[in-house]
Amino acid sequence: MSGMHLSKEFFELLKAIGEARSKQEEDRIIVKEVATLKKKLETPVSKKPVQNALATNRKKAKEFLVRLLYVEMLGHDGSFGYIKAVELAASSSIIHKRTGYLVCSACLAPEHEFRFMLVNQMQRDLQSTNVLETCGSLSAVTKIITSDMVPAISGEVTKLLEHSSETVRKRAIVALHRFHQIAPEVVSKEEMVEKVRRSLCDRDPSVMGSTLNVIQALCMADSLPFKDLVPSLVSILKQVCEHRLPSDFDYHRVPAPWIQMKIVRILSILGAGDANSSNGMYEILADCMKRADVGINAGYAIIYECVRCITRIYPNPVLLDQAAEGISRFLSSRSQNLRYLGVTGLAAIVEGHPKYAAQHQLAVIECLEDTDETLQRKTLDLLYRMTNPVNVEFITDRLLTFLKDTTDPYLRQDLTLKICNIAERYAPSNAWYVKTATNLFGIAGEVVRPDVAQNLMSLIAEGTGDEESEEADIELRRDAVEIYAALLDRPPAKIPKVLAETMAWVLGEYAYLSTTFSLEVILEKMCIFCKKTGGARLAPSTRRMLLTAIMKLVAQAGTCPPHAAKVVDEYSRSRDADLQTRCLEFQTVLTSAPQVLGEILPVDASCEDVMVDVNLSFLDGFVHDAVVNGAKEYEKPEDDDDDEAMYDSAKVGGSSAFKMTPYEKPTKPTAGAFGGNMRGMGSGGSGQANAGAAGVSLPPGGGANPYASTVSGPSASGGVDPTTGEPQLMLRNVKANVWSKGGVSSAQAPTPPAASAATATPVTGFGSSSAGYGSPAPAPSPWAAAQQPAAPVEPVKTAEQLARERQAAALFGGIISQPTPVPTPAPPAPSVPKAPVSAPAPAPVPVPAPPPAPLAPEVDLLDMSAWDAPASTAASAPSLDSDMLTPTPVGLNDGLVALEPEPILPQPEPAAPADTSTLAVDDNADPFSILDGGSDANTPASLPTLLATNSTFEYEGTKLAPLSITTAQFGPQWGSCTSTSPISVPSTKIDTLAKFMNLCESIGAHLVESIAATNEGICAGMIGGSKIVLIHGKISPTPGGGAKVDVMIKSGDSGLAGCLAMFLQNMIR
Repeated sequence: MSGMHLSKEFFELLKAIGEARSKQEEDRIIVKEVATLKKKLETPVSKKPVQNALATNRKKAKEFLVRLLYVEMLGHDGSFGYIKAVELAASSSIIHKRTGYLVCSACLAPEHEFRFMLVNQMQRDLQSTNVLETCGSLSAVTKIITSDMVPAISGEVTKLLEHSSETVRKRAIVALHRFHQIAPEVVSKEEMVEKVRRSLCDRDPSVMGSTLNVIQALCMADSLPFKDLVPSLVSILKQVCEHRLPSDFDYHRVPAPWIQMKIVRILSILGAGDANSSNGMYEILADCMKRADVGINAGYAIIYECVRCITRIYPNPVLLDQAAEGISRFLSSRSQNLRYLGVTGLAAIVEGHPKYAAQHQLAVIECLEDTDETLQRKTLDLLYRMTNPVNVEFITDRLLTFLKDTTDPYLRQDLTLKICNIAERYAPSNAWYVKTATNLFGIAGEVVRPDVAQNLMSLIAEGTGDEESEEADIELRRDAVEIYAALLDRPPAKIPKVLAETMAWVLGEYAYLSTTFSLEVILEKMCIFCKKTGGARLAPSTRRMLLTAIMKLVAQAGTCPPHAAKVVDEYSRSRDADLQTRCLEFQTVLTSAPQVLGEILPVDASCEDVMVDVNLSFLDGFVHDAVVNGAKEYEKPEDDDDDEAMYDSAKVGGSSAFKMTPYEKPTKPTAGAFGGNMRGMGSGGSGQANAGAAGVSLPPGGGANPYASTVSGPSASGGVDPTTGEPQLMLRNVKANVWSKGGVSSAQAPTPPAASAATATPVTGFGSSSAGYGSPAPAPSPWAAAQQPAAPVEPVKTAEQLARERQAAALFGGIISQPTPVPTPAPPAPSVPKAPVSAPAPAPVPVPAPPPAPLAPEVDLLDMSAWDAPASTAASAPSLDSDMLTPTPVGLNDGLVALEPEPILPQPEPAAPADTSTLAVDDNADPFSILDGGSDANTPASLPTLLATNSTFEYEGTKLAPLSITTAQFGPQWGSCTSTSPISVPSTKIDTLAKFMNLCESIGAHLVESIAATNEGICAGMIGGSKIVLIHGKISPTPGGGAKVDVMIKSGDSGLAGCLAMFLQNMIR
């Protein structure tokens, strides 16, 4: 008890509740506590004014109401203390006031009259100058106020949006959103949108963070009013990623992770199915993923949200590759939580892009065999999403195995639904579907929907619906009979209801097709099956179907054996009226007219149409005799006459709203595989004709039916595999919905010609890529290919590894056209011959060749004006007050490749090429460690040679050459460079924009443009004629002298960008 603020009574109460061993003991404790609280809270009636405990001892008031809250939580009535909670809410003490509000919001029902007593008090608290009182009231209004109280409070809450305290403002926007939810007629949608727009631009980041929650909720209902906020949200996310928020918002070196995740979720909603909005998100999502890769859980959460966003917005190939790379990091982790994120992210990405699952085959198999049940469930969901016609058998078998072992009712229902969906959608054959559905009925028949069994019986009855495949349909029915006849030996208690009813129907219709059991044996087995438990455990509908099947078999056999007659006689005394009626009718027909039994129960007539006389003409004689004897003729009700009169008047007036012209009849009637109607006692003998045509001998009782209908039912449409001749299961004519023009496994992109393969392969990190957004990946450089080591010799694989690879091949069949081989280095492309010169020819310098023409115009992702200006706007010179990183849209031929290449002077003989392995950037290292200036642990050994006293920058023995481009061409190149290296250096040497531009020119870069109004400048350079590097700098003067230099370097080569950033950092210092 030392240091605790609880009284001894309260402590003993909590201890007793925690130690209670039964509900009865707990109830006795609470009843005793209720009696104690009533005594302490009641006001005694006496001549002398005596105040109650709350009035005499305010110190214990809070404890009494909290004990009352425990009484309510444990299911007992505490209404005797509600009025005391209302009184305490009016206290001048902040602690007592908030306790009163807490008890009222937790205990008072929405229709309780005490809520109205709090309205005036909450109005006073909202107008209070005490921030704590105002905040307590704002927290209470979200729980206490009902829709009819909103008009009295909404005005005060709206005024608090302009309060000087940020704590009040962020609570006010949340309270206003609650008012909009419960009373949209008071706080309209337009008003809510206008308020959140203003709060999003609040000067305090915490208010902005609270507003993001409201914006997400509003976007989920209707995202259209917030489409134009995409640039603002992108700008906010960029500032957060660049550590521009106060350090109070950092969490383990990650800047405001919850704000980042909230913005990314909003962007995923706004960019779903909208290419225009998605274009503005691509760059910031890539940058956000790269910066979040710091090795802690908060960063992993941001990466996961970015992956989800990338899979939901308009697809971009480069971002999808980066998302797949992030997923691979999760799947290869030893942490179960990260593997769970990886499987979840992979399930989201493979739903529209199945090819990305190919590289994670063994990882998925490992997750499937993991002992963690949660991870197994998520992996099963992944398997369901990546199912296709090739791997459906393996995945269905896995799902059935897991379904057999689980006992969770919700999981069983979910897995059953998934198995039904993929079996109907991707079944390779009708026979496989029948076998799979039967296994599913036996494992989880209690959760199978009735329509699944109906579809299965319709498939067996109709087959493919093609006359040419009648033999295949007969074989399908024979296989089904063999499967269900073997089930008769099981006890009825172990056969689910849906399986027993399906078995009864199939055997009753097609038992004569069995080659294993004779018709008499199947009939005897069914009678024994009914008598095993006396039908006590069978549902009434199951007993009816079993009895009907026995009657059909008797009709087919042409005789009624004693065991069948005994079952019918027993059920004729059943309490089930329907079952009793069927037995009595059957006995009557069997004893009085056995010759018509084959007509009443024909063979294979479940798909035949029944002749229906809508006029009931067979009753005309009976009606005539009754009228002659004085019966009154039938008269339609008056309402029907009125309706008919109105209809006739509409026809006369010619103003009928209905079209009476029938549709044209189809030239060739078709029907789905499940389109037929199944009837246990149909008419017609076309089933016999079909069976006879197929060469199947009919049972003795299956004679011709003279009363058969001459109207044949529509045949179900189907198809046959042209290569194998096997019948194809066409349940609903559903195809796999995958994101590819070529189907599930799309063809590989053609290799670019050797002349266009001059771009170097960058050293990619976690979030780096060598291509621009939306552009095809360039071919590997011949120099990079030549430096690659030889492929290592594959080690000998164990039996377990080979088994897993076989499972992966079965699982990922159809996603990839062939197994993913070990990548081998591509042969070097032939060098382009140069014109002869008089001097000794140095090593050829690659000339940038124009890439192949794109199939469709690419959208500039850095063009933030795409929301306002049309894409066909002509290029114009940028104004001084515009953002220099927002390029003017240009034509397809206005980019860098359209420039006339400058003649390249012969370079001196280069030194021996440096070992490029020392310049590679470690993928697992911190990409920003070399830029902080405080650690050299990850600095390559050859980097100091780059920092020579000469101001010209060199990379891999090649000097930086100026790249002459314009501002309009700078924007598209900026978007295509995915490797970014930012630096921020305080400097007294480079304190003006002119000095910075002179420095960039001295290292070999071309000065593209400088804007004196904003102290910004951009430059461009090139290494070796293929590696482009772009520089953007901004000079911010500091009050004490000097300036802060912010430089952003972008390139397609991450090593080049990092080296140049380190070089400039030292030069600026």
